[in-house]
Amino acid sequence: MTSSDQDWEISPIPTTDQVDFYHKNGYLKFGRIFTKRELDTLRDYVDHMIANLPQETRSEQMDVPHFANPSLFRYLTHPAVLDVIECFIGPDIVLWSSHFISKRSGDGLAVPWHQDGVYWGSRLQPMQVVTMWLAVDASTVDNGCMRVIAGSHQQKYLRYEDVDRQEHLFGREIVNEDLNRSEGIDLELEVGECHFHDAFTAHGSNPNRSGKRRCGYTMRYMPADVEHHFDSSWNRQHHIYLLRGQDQTNGFNTYKTVPDF
Repeated sequence: MTSSDQDWEISPIPTTDQVDFYHKNGYLKFGRIFTKRELDTLRDYVDHMIANLPQETRSEQMDVPHFANPSLFRYLTHPAVLDVIECFIGPDIVLWSSHFISKRSGDGLAVPWHQDGVYWGSRLQPMQVVTMWLAVDASTVDNGCMRVIAGSHQQKYLRYEDVDRQEHLFGREIVNEDLNRSEGIDLELEVGECHFHDAFTAHGSNPNRSGKRRCGYTMRYMPADVEHHFDSSWNRQHHIYLLRGQDQTNGFNTYKTVPDF
């Protein structure tokens, strides 16, 4: 997959009105931060990753790829990205996590309605994370773009019920009575555009039954006063990285050094 050689317009940092909209509604649809060349390089890299996945691993499941692929820090630590993130959470910025969710054409899994903060639980105190969702491919209603409920981040812990794991990326979903899904807003994006959401913004997406892949890269950041607590229920050690500013936890957090990329 390639884009044309013509470059595109880069969006400036969010305005005060955009930041206010984010804090009020729990999400913000934004423009492009990376150049077309940078995005094309990322897409080529993702294509290679997907082509080399183990046979039993679906392409929706590429969690924390930066742990094994240092070149992704070129995007995660990009000054233009951090300038935007600073508008939402301030100057002391920690990389919490990242994840490629690539819904292959024809049978891409649905993502059940959920709040990220519920799944991360007590690992982060307080729970304060902003996620940047970067469109590696165009993200449309047809191929299962993200949907959000505006203002849902004000309800911190909603109830969940089990869903079919054969059709969903994970097995629990917010119960119907706690979420008015008719208010869902489709966040369609062109290639290279992005949107942002709060850790408690209820969101999900439909399956991809179209003939076009839908790949997004979630890049997750938190202010440096959030404490990262070890949780033995995770089956791996999770690293966090101080990217800008100073630690504000009085030495509670242990930060991994950003690798050479």
